[in-house]
Amino acid sequence: MGENITRKILKSHLVEGKMIAGEEISIKIDQTLTQDATGTMAYLSFEALGIPRVRTEVSVSYIDHNTLQAGFENADDHAFLQTIAAKYGIYCSKPGNGICHQVHSERFARPGKTLLGSDSHTPTSSALGMIAIGAGGMSVAMAMAGQPFPLVMPRVINVKLTGKLRTGVAAKDIILELLRRMTVKNGVGKVIEYSGSGVETLSVPERCTITNMGAELGVTTSVFPSDRVTYEFMKDQKREADWIELKADSDAEYDELIEINLDEIEPLVAKPHMPDKVVKVRDVSDVKVSQVFIGSCTNSSYSDLAKAATILDGKCVNPNVSLCIAPGSKQVFEMIARDGILQKLISAGARILESACGPCVGVGQAPQSGGVSLRTNNRNFIGRSGTKDAKVYLASPEVAAVSAITGVITDPRDYDGIDLETISKIKDTKERIIDDRMIIAPKDKTDDVVVRRGPNIKPLPLRGDLEEEINTAVLLKVGDDITTDDIMPAGAKILPLRSNVPAISQYVFNGIDPTFSKRAKENNGGIIVAAENYGQGSSREHAALAPMYLGVKAILAKSFARIHHDNLINYGILPLRFKDKADYDKINQGDVLVVKNVREQVSKGEFIVIDKTQGFELKAFVIFSDRQKEVMISGGQLNYVKKMI
Repeated sequence: MGENITRKILKSHLVEGKMIAGEEISIKIDQTLTQDATGTMAYLSFEALGIPRVRTEVSVSYIDHNTLQAGFENADDHAFLQTIAAKYGIYCSKPGNGICHQVHSERFARPGKTLLGSDSHTPTSSALGMIAIGAGGMSVAMAMAGQPFPLVMPRVINVKLTGKLRTGVAAKDIILELLRRMTVKNGVGKVIEYSGSGVETLSVPERCTITNMGAELGVTTSVFPSDRVTYEFMKDQKREADWIELKADSDAEYDELIEINLDEIEPLVAKPHMPDKVVKVRDVSDVKVSQVFIGSCTNSSYSDLAKAATILDGKCVNPNVSLCIAPGSKQVFEMIARDGILQKLISAGARILESACGPCVGVGQAPQSGGVSLRTNNRNFIGRSGTKDAKVYLASPEVAAVSAITGVITDPRDYDGIDLETISKIKDTKERIIDDRMIIAPKDKTDDVVVRRGPNIKPLPLRGDLEEEINTAVLLKVGDDITTDDIMPAGAKILPLRSNVPAISQYVFNGIDPTFSKRAKENNGGIIVAAENYGQGSSREHAALAPMYLGVKAILAKSFARIHHDNLINYGILPLRFKDKADYDKINQGDVLVVKNVREQVSKGEFIVIDKTQGFELKAFVIFSDRQKEVMISGGQLNYVKKMI
């Protein structure tokens, strides 16, 4: 039996376990990445292990999420990240050098390698034929310490692409089509592997768009083969020595097959407030827009901006629209300046932002009250843009650029003012500007390096061993698809507190219930009851860390998103699941729930939960490996590893 790409890479990195879908395995991690919103906690965790230097082939600290310096906090954190990187042998990509996923794909990603990143969109680099996985910062800290990364062996889904995209249709529409079919719930425990003749028609930046937004499916990662297209991209980056060919065997087996004929795809858009609410652009052509954003780690490549500039060339942004554009990296920024693309964008009335995440994470460019923002982002969760009542739609750069002109969401094929054939032929430039001076390489001798810690950087909070009994109230009851943005909001006001857990914990569930933090403190913690897919979205471990700090003991839910489930275990919060999902309806907010003999029940994986207020019992369970049981009993991953060491 032949093997697919996913199994080949996992097999070559397997440390523990059997590669049987659903069973836990552990793999060696070659590379790690962090970004500034998650990096401080990851490095504080690594530092607590007492290891003098990272044990990976490459580890990179990117500063890209919160570059708005409205106070001392962000600048202090940037200094901390740069100095701690120097101390422990980590590359540091400075503010302005670009978004982590764009830069990593350009300068570090290697076919056949493994990458673990403290950002849910780390799978972007899998476009180059590697296994790149998003995780919590604690998991990344363990990988930097040389610990193998544990994960559930995924089922591998073959997405077979045939045909070729028609004019006016973009790579963004491929992943939107897949989201329409699979939804945000149906990728957990799976890897998507792309194959078929359609793959050869897609450039590496187009593949990056697809693997990047694959995170919204809930999959572990998405993988493309490493082929001649990959080689040419890496050659243009002066990294052809890092290239290897990597493809599935001709008789490779998969767990499932999904076929997509690229000839049949139309321009698509995701409606508010979920990436899987996908419809044809023509179905929402009467929606007026007040803001357009072209950027984010999904769509900020040279070709993305070149296509947008060609559409905008000689025209002007609609008077009722604000258009802002953020190049994905310094490399892209320099090249669009060199080639006249930047001039076209500015001339059309675009507002040019720095090479950073910016509006995608609610840092700047919040829409007007009740406004409609059309974005090339990967997420459109309610309030994520910085304006709670804004309506955010997701689409390709082509749709975004045309809509910025017309003032309404517009299918490029319905706009006479552009030559779609010319736009479809625009490719990434082969004349790359290679300049890594904004990436500070690690040094061999670090004894004299002093780590700078500003007053906003507080010690990493930990809890003790798991309690024998939980007897506490339901602090909050929520529904389906609660995101990590809902649990721990980001944005320009809150992100600067990411290094200060006592301060940032005041904003837990702030958008759903502003009294949550106060009530949690008064009650000495509690339990949260949720429905399906709790914790989807970003990898931000603060969505587990801050509730742990507030004393939250358990989440009782119908199901969990993968990364958040692991983050809860890492910080000693029990991720309980309803045995009978109908029991969710019986529990009320404020009910007191009791779980006795907690450690014994963790070992068994089966729980009896008593609703003391209403006088009934229900059954719950956990999905734990033997290792995770020990982590849970220890009160979290750091406690467990320190005991092991």
